[in-house]
Amino acid sequence: MPRRTPRTALDRQRTPRRFPKFLGAASICALIAALLSPLTQAAAVDSTTALAANDYCGGQCSDILPPGQNGNATLAQILLNQAFGVQPDHAEDQLGPYNNLASGAATLTDAKINDFFNDASFGVASDQVASTTAPGGRTDVTIVRDKKTGVPHITGTTRYGTEYGAGYAAAQDRLWLMDVFRHVGRGQLTSFAGGASSNQGLEQEFWRNAPYTEADLQTQIDNAIANNGARGQQALADANAYIDGINAYIDASDSGRYFPGEYVLTGHKDSITNAGTIDHFKITDLVALASVIGSLFGSGGGGEVNNAVSLLAAQSKYGVTEGTKVWESFRERNDPEAVLTVHNGESFPYASKPDTAQGEALPDAGSVAQEPLVYDRTGSAATATATSASATAAATTLTSAKRGMSNALVVSGKYTASGHPIAVFGPQTGYFAPQLLMLQEIQGPGLSARGASFAGLSMYVELGRGQDYSWSATTSGQDIIDTYAVELCQDDYHYLYHGTCTAMDKVERTNSWKPTTADGTAAGSYRMQVYRTKYGPVEYRATVGGKKVAYTTLRSSYMHEADSIIGFQMLNDPDYVKSPGTFQSAVQHINYTFNWFYADSSHTAYYNSGDNPVRAAGVDAEFPVWAQAAYEWQNWDPTTNTSSYTPPSAHPNSIDQDYYISWNNKQAKDYTTAPWGDGSVHRGNLLEDRVKKLVAAGGVTRSSLAKAMADAALADLRAEDVLPKLLKVINSSTVTDTTAAAAVTKLSDWVTAGAKRKETSAGSKAYANADAIRILDAWWPLLVKAEFEPGLGTDLYTAFSDNLPIDESPSAAHGPTGAHAGSSFQYGWWSYVDKDIRAVLGESVQGGLSQKYCGGGTLSACRDTLISTLKTAAGLTAAQVYPGDDQCSAGDQWCADSIVQRTLGGIKHGKITWQNRPTYQQVVEYTSHR
Repeated sequence: MPRRTPRTALDRQRTPRRFPKFLGAASICALIAALLSPLTQAAAVDSTTALAANDYCGGQCSDILPPGQNGNATLAQILLNQAFGVQPDHAEDQLGPYNNLASGAATLTDAKINDFFNDASFGVASDQVASTTAPGGRTDVTIVRDKKTGVPHITGTTRYGTEYGAGYAAAQDRLWLMDVFRHVGRGQLTSFAGGASSNQGLEQEFWRNAPYTEADLQTQIDNAIANNGARGQQALADANAYIDGINAYIDASDSGRYFPGEYVLTGHKDSITNAGTIDHFKITDLVALASVIGSLFGSGGGGEVNNAVSLLAAQSKYGVTEGTKVWESFRERNDPEAVLTVHNGESFPYASKPDTAQGEALPDAGSVAQEPLVYDRTGSAATATATSASATAAATTLTSAKRGMSNALVVSGKYTASGHPIAVFGPQTGYFAPQLLMLQEIQGPGLSARGASFAGLSMYVELGRGQDYSWSATTSGQDIIDTYAVELCQDDYHYLYHGTCTAMDKVERTNSWKPTTADGTAAGSYRMQVYRTKYGPVEYRATVGGKKVAYTTLRSSYMHEADSIIGFQMLNDPDYVKSPGTFQSAVQHINYTFNWFYADSSHTAYYNSGDNPVRAAGVDAEFPVWAQAAYEWQNWDPTTNTSSYTPPSAHPNSIDQDYYISWNNKQAKDYTTAPWGDGSVHRGNLLEDRVKKLVAAGGVTRSSLAKAMADAALADLRAEDVLPKLLKVINSSTVTDTTAAAAVTKLSDWVTAGAKRKETSAGSKAYANADAIRILDAWWPLLVKAEFEPGLGTDLYTAFSDNLPIDESPSAAHGPTGAHAGSSFQYGWWSYVDKDIRAVLGESVQGGLSQKYCGGGTLSACRDTLISTLKTAAGLTAAQVYPGDDQCSAGDQWCADSIVQRTLGGIKHGKITWQNRPTYQQVVEYTSHR
């Protein structure tokens, strides 16, 4: 019987809507009795495993990945979980320690680190071996799982066997999730898993961005292999072995009847007769999976049409010259006050504003229309909820405000107590059940690593550690996507390519669904349709100078999601990565837009990856350009979508800087990123301020650096970096209004206490300074609107808000991360407010806005605006500020902020207190080197 996590350990999550109360308790108990005894899984082998000799971390490598390693559950386990909250083994055992750091960080010591993290040493001590499996009965690979977390430690004597074991272990832990995302990548999720509006939105979001045919997926594989010599051939062999392992588990679990229960609940398998099939994986599935992950986390750019719309709005209000100046001041392309990862003053110019723009194709005012994706809606696909999900998916795909998450804190050994570098870093990939990432250790010929990989792509560790080095990544967001205006000819589905009228390529997906036990959404269907050109998929229609055009988006990683496999292969190869330089060489082979960090016993390093196209002279990457030869990427070949790329030396990079921080902030001086908001206040400042202080004092330890991360994870960016200046304006004269004065006192006390969103005590589910937090949450959108809309006018204020959301507080149910997602304070107007308020106060501002906005620029009028909006905010009740949702009752502030493991399968988990930190996280300090 699977263990049960006590209800006191975590706040119980409500039954997800996708699993309505589909069975009564008696029915559940009857089914459980019939299903609790499936045939035994792969035979266990008596064995012990000693700690590995190739581990140079000295027991000082730790990691964590909630909720737990086990992301598969049989039907019986799902029913037990739904009815009684019982958790399968290792499904939730990393969630509690992860949650507890919020309250435990204050007293953290090096000795206590593994109270909140797992020991990430290579190997498993013999007394900690839970099981040893020979997958598929093979003699060249074993999968050892440890007692504490159930992480698979895969050891092979042949390369094929090692990768076979990796595939088998991946399917053991994430088969259902892998199946879900291979269907997401093909735009076929609703037909597979059900027509819930969230499923509709998910498949539309990714298929709009990567509308590939099966032939396209295979072409990617063929090109990646052909262009990478022996490593390409090895990657193909590894992928095939990995798939063989996945399919072996599918066959074994099917015949043994211990496959994931979601296959029954979604109608793919019969729980009584075992009729139905689980389709085998094929190599193109891996590319479909990679297209989802690359789109989600590693495709910076886009938004050029939105940029053009806001520029036109600014020019309409102020005239071309002044309007452009206003627009540039809000864009903050190269803000001198922005926090930088490479902070030694070195310049890395990229996507800079040209002196005279060439080839711009700005739309005629009011002519822009988004290209429809969904047609022929029937049944539940035609509801208001479904169409709203479609609109959200489209906005998410087309914005430049991509999901930029993850953070890193890396300190040189010169400033640590031991003399060895220390790193605390990891990807902020959201919270899901099961988790998108999975842990593993893989040891075999040419492979030696432990860490996290995306499910279904774990033939290599993607983020983690090697024998004597660790690495991690954050999303960087530099612009590798451009928008082209293709002039139409003949009709709306032909365009001019180098003077020839050329037909667009239409790609379609038709999906239909009916109610299942898992998803009771009524029957429905729709057809997705994308028109593709040599310049990428059509995203908008408009006119430019009266000419009809289609706006297309072309990204350098389009049709190249498979290419990055070579870089990950190198990172796992102990004979390749031996130094900071070889690490940088490895990640140069990754075409996703990431910031990569490295630490070994003596050195640290940083490199910004991505295929940055070399643009034609004079092209401004911020706006659409004409689809003409003169404005194409240099040496662009539309057949292969390849071009000239900026050389590695032009990418922000560094070795042994005193420290590095990254939280999706600006990489380096003169390096323009696509999202708006790289200004004077950014969540990267929360790390910069803390790490800089530690480095100045010296003697940094693993626990002190982890504490800095954990402290920043509870900070309200607005309260720490902007609120003191707002209060300075308000307190420039005595506050006589009693309501305003009381609010000012509460806010001031909160700032003095540290401006944290932190429980009064562990598990209290109530914040200290709760009233102040409520007031600021209510006040921020009111004060931003009152500060800027009168000066900008409604049209321009709205256009700028489309470029950059006003706020992204933990409880916000808008923006790229949604609600209950942990990640917060990436996108917002805090820099604008900061610069404007400082200007009104008469303080020095570098890179300021083009004019003063608050109160028309006068201190007294600005103060009146702030007090008026503060009084309104203070009068709003908790129920008004936190209106409740499907997870929380109205007025429950803690719950509104709380992190929810979003269900992608049948197992649900409890809520945890808000923390703004990586999902998978490492704390490392190497003691020696090969």
